[in-house]
Amino acid sequence: MSSNVKPTIAVLGTGLIGAPVARNLHKAEFTVRAWNRTASKADDLVKDGIEAFTSPANAVRDADMVITVLKDGPSALEALQAAEPALRQGAIWLQLGTVGIEGITTLTQWAEQRGLVFYDAPVQGTRQPAEQAQLVILASGPQEHRPAVQPIFDAIGKRTLWVSDQAGASSRLKLALNNWAFTLTHGLAESLALARGLGVDPALVVDVVTGGPMDSGYFQAKSAAILADNYSTSFSVANAVKDSRLVIDAAKDAGVRVDGAQAGLARFERALAAGHGEKDMAASYLA
Repeated sequence: MSSNVKPTIAVLGTGLIGAPVARNLHKAEFTVRAWNRTASKADDLVKDGIEAFTSPANAVRDADMVITVLKDGPSALEALQAAEPALRQGAIWLQLGTVGIEGITTLTQWAEQRGLVFYDAPVQGTRQPAEQAQLVILASGPQEHRPAVQPIFDAIGKRTLWVSDQAGASSRLKLALNNWAFTLTHGLAESLALARGLGVDPALVVDVVTGGPMDSGYFQAKSAAILADNYSTSFSVANAVKDSRLVIDAAKDAGVRVDGAQAGLARFERALAAGHGEKDMAASYLA
């Protein structure tokens, strides 16, 4: 591939994050090929000028880079295994999903065994930052190919944090960051629910916090959603259950007690059991 020619990129997984990633890469004039297990989600990108494929192998054929934005490690591995017959030798694989420690270890080993250049690059941000190309990319991988992958990260995010030369470090950092996001979510949801339970207008909690040291954009966005009873999905309860379990598993292996994470998982699981799995994780309020 000439240094003057932009690479062809296959995006495997076009859900809440993957679809805007594919669109933003296309806007940056990369050739983008898309696949999703639910074909209609990839087909939705055709109107944007992105070619959709019915199998991972067809999507990655002739692609210089592969991006996976799938729900977990097993899903990413299954997609790459299906794509393997058509993978270009020495292709670059950018793994953007939250897959946990066991998952990233398996994917790294699989990539090494097949001569792929692998980057562990989970993203910080949900649907809206993805749509606005404002993700933060937590990247780990070899120095040698960073000049080739940086333009891809620049097209989908506002910042790239290079964490390590070794895959795995970024996935560990992502678990710590997700734990913080879940803690904020539950704290807000419980505080508003407590106010309601005590006969106080929950909007008054927001009023007092606004503009003070405890305020944040996240607080404002999630509190507005809860007060409006609008749980349009930015990060689903079902996904939060999956990631909370990854956090707890990692903490157990590290010998770190995460009492808040344990309680938060139980709260997300109650929301899931109550039928709120596809709602935004602000539906912790409904638990």
